[in-house]
Amino acid sequence: MAGETRKPQVDRKSGDETKLAPGLDGVEGLNRDATQAEVARGEATRVVKLEYDEYDPSES
Repeated sequence: MAGETRKPQVDRKSGDETKLAPGLDGVEGLNRDATQAEVARGEATRVVKLEYDEYDPSES
């Protein structure tokens, strides 16, 4: 207990820690396509943007 060091929590399914690059405010930078060099180095991540569109036909 005393003197123990804790490891960061890791997603057990993928083995990766959740990360967001330093300096990104919100989604700034996430809408930019990866360069071919970034993809080749494995520094690209697929990003899926979901939007919830509320539409109530009874209000029209």
